Amino acid sequence: MKVKKIPLRTCVVTKEKLEKRELLRIVRTPEMEIKADLTGKLNGRGAYIKKDLEVLEKARKSKILNKCLEIEIPDSVYEEIKEVIINNK
Repeated sequence: MKVKKIPLRTCVVTKEKLEKRELLRIVRTPEMEIKADLTGKLNGRGAYIKKDLEVLEKARKSKILNKCLEIEIPDSVYEEIKEVIINNK
């Protein structure tokens, strides 16, 4: 029986390689909106972060998501992402 390959992605904050289901994809849509992509299929530029509040705080302080998504991210978006992480643990 053939073993199914598990897709790995890299967290932009911790640089860990993890399974896709352990990460949250943050997307900059073509309309220049920032959204948390729970399906992993939203159109746009994406970056993965670990589903962890500490990692989210590091991302906010270091502004790594701003660099990866090439857009300024307001604090309100970080609060939305925080709610998504809390609700999907």
